[in-house]
Amino acid sequence: MQQFEVIKILKKNLNFNDNSIQKLKDFINLVLKENKNHNLIAKSTENHIWLRHVLDSAQLVKFIDFNSKSLADLGTGAGFPGLVLEIYNKNRDFHVKLYEKSPVKRIFLKGVIKELDLKAEVLGDVREEMLDSDIIVCRAFKKLGQVIQVSREIAKNPHKLMILKGQNAQEEIKNSFKTNKYPYKLEDSMTSKDSKIILMEINK
Repeated sequence: MQQFEVIKILKKNLNFNDNSIQKLKDFINLVLKENKNHNLIAKSTENHIWLRHVLDSAQLVKFIDFNSKSLADLGTGAGFPGLVLEIYNKNRDFHVKLYEKSPVKRIFLKGVIKELDLKAEVLGDVREEMLDSDIIVCRAFKKLGQVIQVSREIAKNPHKLMILKGQNAQEEIKNSFKTNKYPYKLEDSMTSKDSKIILMEINK
């Protein structure tokens, strides 16, 4: 799936407007430029960045209430999904917080936020920061069991947990829920028939 096909889906199915699409284009150009110097995303995914990274991240807007207070992206890397969600966000009172332990990636994220005039906040390692958002998302952060542990032990408030997972989603759920069972919902991904989105409600 090429750029123009993904943009069509973003507009028609996910309600991205023209301004958001332009910012996504600018964001992607910055990622690809910086990826020549630092490994922000796997080189093998550069030619499929609109499908593998943009649409994969953007599909989360279907499940997010942007009237909530804030969203935390754990291990955001180059800003997927956090910056894609920030670009989509139209509520100035909704705050996107990007947690990333790599200093190099944090510098990149801050540069993107400044250049694209975004509001997202860049923070360090989640284990060393305050985590108090209503919604927590992650894409390539840790194994499901570790994500749930961080979510339950570090997050301050009840929250929704949204995790983008590949073809091993069901197996990870099985392994993670051996001792403790948590209610969850499994949604199909828009980018791959084998990928899933895990939705959970974590009550403190």
